[in-house]
Amino acid sequence: MNFVPRMNNRIGGYTVERYFHRRYWNGMAADLWDVTCAPGAGGFYSARDPRLFVALAADGGGDARFEMREVGGRMSARSVAPFISFIPAGMDLEAYSHGIRSVRHLDLHFDAETLERRFGEDVAPSVFEQPRLMLSEPDLFSLAELLAGECLTEEPLHDLYGDGLALALLIAVMKLPAPERRMRGKLAQWQLRRVTDFIEDNCLRTIRLDELATIAGLSACYFSHAFKATTGLPPHQWQMRARIRRVKERLAESRQPLAEIAAEMGFSDAAHLTRMFRRHVGSPPSVWRRDRAE
Repeated sequence: MNFVPRMNNRIGGYTVERYFHRRYWNGMAADLWDVTCAPGAGGFYSARDPRLFVALAADGGGDARFEMREVGGRMSARSVAPFISFIPAGMDLEAYSHGIRSVRHLDLHFDAETLERRFGEDVAPSVFEQPRLMLSEPDLFSLAELLAGECLTEEPLHDLYGDGLALALLIAVMKLPAPERRMRGKLAQWQLRRVTDFIEDNCLRTIRLDELATIAGLSACYFSHAFKATTGLPPHQWQMRARIRRVKERLAESRQPLAEIAAEMGFSDAAHLTRMFRRHVGSPPSVWRRDRAE
């Protein structure tokens, strides 16, 4: 069964001129769009899956530009086409065009679980929690254009071609390093118990990997991979799950504002808490709290 992106958009001012059929690869879906833009076209975008947005070309005047900003957060960017943005799962985004008459853009959506499984231990999942807005590095666009061409053609090549292009573009955007050789092995039960108890007790602060490795009596490199081999999760995700449980408790027992809860629970701001909560729970904290109150 093909992966189907999950998005919730509230936008206006765009008219689709041409839509090429969606291409599916392993845990990925890509769309190529040609749209015309009314003045101030744009709106709100939200997705439960990470994605790349590639503005391939745009027609506009000398002061034409695009603008993206995280809803409730501090991150914002402006740029002319072409550019590429990586938007993490659960990141609510506002995007607008100014002085743009038409644009061709590529949307590439990823299933987070498939992505994590494919990269395995070679890439920390936290890498895909970091947004990268409006990158304008020329080397990226040769891959993006090849991928757009594969979406456009009526006779696509073998699935491995599109799959490889999509992964190559993601790796280039995220600047993922080459994997190193990994040592295999699992933690003993006493090691796992001590480490998980420590994480539970200290989940609201930053926990250094070498702290956990010392508790287990291992090197940081060996510990990191032994922990995932034992639990199926890297240490930082285990900690995030513990932190989300604390957030749930606070949401259920108080009417404390989300920004205050975020500060107490070790999140940078309410937007960061909302993004992580949605990723782990499936709904934003405000909705989860409301459903428990009913």
